[in-house]
Amino acid sequence: MKNWMNSKPHRQSESARTLGILSDSHGRTSITRQAVAALREGGANLLLHLGDVETEEVIDELAVMPARIVFGNCDWDAAALGRYARSLGIEVDHPAGRIEVDGRQVAFTHGHLQEWMESALQEQVDYLLHGHTHVVRDETVGSTRLINPGALFRARRYTAALLTPATGALRFVTISH
Repeated sequence: MKNWMNSKPHRQSESARTLGILSDSHGRTSITRQAVAALREGGANLLLHLGDVETEEVIDELAVMPARIVFGNCDWDAAALGRYARSLGIEVDHPAGRIEVDGRQVAFTHGHLQEWMESALQEQVDYLLHGHTHVVRDETVGSTRLINPGALFRARRYTAALLTPATGALRFVTISH
């Protein structure tokens, strides 16, 4: 069983109160650029990309502001993508990450590794963010709120999400394509 609590969570600064969440770009640079712009306009001051970026060009789009990334089942060379992301100052938390924002525990992973999902639920983090299914999700399991921002490819509607952990405010943002 994976343990999310092996290390202390990274504490975000007081200014990092709204998370911009996106997932499943699948190499689509233009739609990722649009999603990042919409999240910034919506007040995000930290991006979390939940995997399946596939290309360095998608990672380039994240580098316009503080960002963290995990990789998914379609990120064939996660090691190389990770090196590239780090070279741009993007934090790599693969295969899963955990941060504390305004006193709330936020765990995030792509979602294809079930043991990470189950571990976060057992540890009762406040929020568990994941991608992978390409389906928007907002539900509570036990004391953990599970959120999937949807996808930026292979979805009926392309979406990303804005989350303010302190208040629980969540807004899904439709990205035109």
